[in-house]
Amino acid sequence: MHATVVIFPGSNADAEMIHTLRDVLQVRTSTAWHRDAELPAGTDLVAIPGGFSYGDYLRCGAIARTSQIVPAIRRHAERGGLVIGVCNGFQILTEAGLLPGALTRNAHLRFECRDVFVTPRAEGPFTTGLPRVLRLPIAHAEGRYQADPETLRKLVEERAIALQYCDREGLVGGDANPNGSAMDIAGIYGGPRRNVLGLMPHPERMSEPFQGHGSADGRALFDAVLRSVGGARSAPSASAP
Repeated sequence: MHATVVIFPGSNADAEMIHTLRDVLQVRTSTAWHRDAELPAGTDLVAIPGGFSYGDYLRCGAIARTSQIVPAIRRHAERGGLVIGVCNGFQILTEAGLLPGALTRNAHLRFECRDVFVTPRAEGPFTTGLPRVLRLPIAHAEGRYQADPETLRKLVEERAIALQYCDREGLVGGDANPNGSAMDIAGIYGGPRRNVLGLMPHPERMSEPFQGHGSADGRALFDAVLRSVGGARSAPSASAP
């Protein structure tokens, strides 16, 4: 598999994403800069990392969606190529129209930086075969997922809710929701083959045992992707933006 990490001005989780893909999973990994017009040849997975693209001016991800690289990401997704957007990456995917809904200010108006629990709710390239409960870190002030009633209904009908916030036992609801997201949504699927995933928690920040209290739960999402493409791996590499 060949992964490409897309970097915008203000990205700050790109190093963790590159490390997880290249060094932990031993996947061939390249980078693309926001001004690039094309993705590196042979890209299978596009990863849009967290951060504060363009300083979060206007709205989170609103300026990033106008970047030169976004049409290439859209073409990749429309072909069925894999895309994952984490935190600010999720915000960019919704602003670009690659995923429905929007990420808004946390209901309590506070920045959240802590570990949470999520439970998989849909089968797909990133979630098939996951444990019932995963412990993952969050770091966001605008992570409250919202959508109109029709969109929420379609997400349920199409089984496109990929992850929901839960307690350590896997129960959804109550205080488990850290930001007030509709239907406790932590991540959703989109694309023609559920090939686009947006999520607020950071799996790349819990991909090794020393990060995750011995569990490395975040790695499970990336291992699922490797299984979905046949586990193909190649010599690690990285290009500078």
